[in-house]
Amino acid sequence: MTQQPVPDQRRPASDQRRPVNEERRPANHGPKAAARNRAALVVAAREIYAEQGLDAPLSAIARRAGVGQGVLYRHFPDRAAVTSAVLEENVREVEQAAAAEGASFAGVLGVLTWHLKESAAFIGLLHADGSDRRSGVRAHALALSRRVEGALRAHLPDDGGHRLAAADDLMLAVAMVSGAVTGPSREERERRALAAWRLLGVEVGPVRPFPG
Repeated sequence: MTQQPVPDQRRPASDQRRPVNEERRPANHGPKAAARNRAALVVAAREIYAEQGLDAPLSAIARRAGVGQGVLYRHFPDRAAVTSAVLEENVREVEQAAAAEGASFAGVLGVLTWHLKESAAFIGLLHADGSDRRSGVRAHALALSRRVEGALRAHLPDDGGHRLAAADDLMLAVAMVSGAVTGPSREERERRALAAWRLLGVEVGPVRPFPG
């Protein structure tokens, strides 16, 4: 007579039928879900900022990402942290373009102009003047704006002969051009940006992201 296996009385019957490899598979996907939520929040913030500017309510970002505001605050403790996550990518690409082999002032301006036509939030960043000392967002935006200025200034001629070489002229010109970047389409915004650079007598390379 064949002896039947004795069930383990300490385990529920449903667990006894479960394959061993499934038992050992971790059921907690918390870190993966957290990473997905953070990525969704950054995408949502980029979209909301592009539509409404840097002062858009954080609740709108959470709704667009499909998460609660509590989830947003677990990843980003304040508005400055959200702004940093969104705008850091813009600034980092301008810096990478400036650091690339064979980079030129015109080429870096082309990358900068691409980000201007793509992001209303980036335009807001470049208009930060730091006048509101109580706002962590404005203070952080001002720091990022200075990084953009440093990336551009690194490619101005050392002899000071460029028309934007004077202390305040470079970022003033960038602010003037960014103010012209309006229109219902990317094509129109790019056209207006290039027209503004042309009126300033400044050469601009291909308008494209980095790497192109």
